[in-house]
Amino acid sequence: MKHTSPLKAKSTLCVHEGQQPDAYRGINTPIFTSTSYGYLDTEERLYPRYFNIPNQKVIIEKLAALENAQNGLVFGSGMAAVSTTLLSFLNKGDHCIFQNGLYGGTLHFVNEEFSRFGLEYTILKNNNPETFRSALKKNTKIIYIESPSNPLLSIVDLEEISKMCRKHQCISVIDNTFASPINQNPIDLGIDIVIHSATKYLGGHSDISAGAVLSSNQYISRITQSSLSFGGSLNAIMCHLLERSLKTLSIRVERQNQNAGVLAEYLYKKREIDRVYYPGLKTHAGYEIAKRQMTGFGGMLSFELKTQDINTFQKKLQLIKPAMSLGGIESTICAPVTTSHRLVSREEQEAEGIRENLLRLSVGIEDAGDLIRDIEQAL
Repeated sequence: MKHTSPLKAKSTLCVHEGQQPDAYRGINTPIFTSTSYGYLDTEERLYPRYFNIPNQKVIIEKLAALENAQNGLVFGSGMAAVSTTLLSFLNKGDHCIFQNGLYGGTLHFVNEEFSRFGLEYTILKNNNPETFRSALKKNTKIIYIESPSNPLLSIVDLEEISKMCRKHQCISVIDNTFASPINQNPIDLGIDIVIHSATKYLGGHSDISAGAVLSSNQYISRITQSSLSFGGSLNAIMCHLLERSLKTLSIRVERQNQNAGVLAEYLYKKREIDRVYYPGLKTHAGYEIAKRQMTGFGGMLSFELKTQDINTFQKKLQLIKPAMSLGGIESTICAPVTTSHRLVSREEQEAEGIRENLLRLSVGIEDAGDLIRDIEQAL
C-alpha cells in the first residue's frame, strides 16, 4: 500500500506534508525538545529513543509521502539506518548479496562486522542481473543495492532486482541517497526498503547528520524493534532543521540536476579528462536503465584526470570546495580513495574500479557557467 496523501506534486509535498499544528498558529512545526512525556490517560508512550516524538513523525510523514511508503524511521546518521536495517533481518547463517560499487562506509561495515555475527555475504564483481542470480543461495535473505552508486554512478535495474527478490523470497534494500526521492522512487518499482543518508540531499545544507528508512508497516515494525535496542534516533532540534531543509528539496535537486548535466557534457569533451561517470550521458553504460527508472539524473558525477595531480587540481579550484560529504547547495569535490572509501583496502578499491586519479563532484545550485570557469582555470 502506498502513502495516501491528497497532495500529489513533490514540490507541494516537500513544503506541506506532515507539518504539525502550532497552538499559537505559527506556520512552522514547533520544536518539541522534551525527553520526558506524561503517560497517564494515554496509550502512547512518547520518548525520543522510541522514534515517536512529534518532530520525528513530521519527517517520516513527509518522506513517506515522497517515497510512496507506508512508514519509516529517522536516525542519527545514514550508517545507523544501514546497519540497523540489515541487522534487523539477518540472523546467524543468513546470506546477503551486495552489488559491486557500494559506498565505502557500508562496505567497511559489512567486511568488519558480518563475520562476527556469523553472517555470510557476497560482494559482486559486476551488476548484471545474471551475476545477482548466480550469487543467490538457499539462505540468501537480502539483496542490497545502491543506484546510482557511490562514487562511480553505476546503475542497477530496480525492477529486475525486485522481481528476483519476490521469486526467491528475499528482501530488496536500496540506498537511494544519490538519487533522492525527487529523482527516483524505488518502492514504485517493487523494492521493499529504501534507505537515505539524510546528511546529503535531504539535509542539503551541510549542517545535519541524519539517516532515514522508508518501507511498509510490516518491515518498519521489525526495524523498530531492533532500533529500540540499538538507539540511533534523531533529536528534535535536528529534526526541525531537517524538516526546514526538506521544504526546499525539490527545487534544490532540480537545479542540481540541471547543473550536473551541463558539467558532465563539458567534462566529457575536455582532453584533460580521461573518463566521466554520469548516468545522464548517453555514453554511460546504465543510461537507458536510468532514463527508464529515474525522473532526473542527479547532481553527482565523477571524473578521472588524465595527467594533472588530483591534489594540485583541487587546490587550484576557487569556487568548488575540496570537502567531504555531498548533496549540499554548494559544489564540493573529493578524491574517493582518501575520503568516502578511505577505510576500504586499495585492493578492494581497484576491484570496484576506483582509481587514484578519480574525483567525485557534488554539484551545487550555483551558476553552471561559474562552475565551468572554475574547472577551466584549474585545468
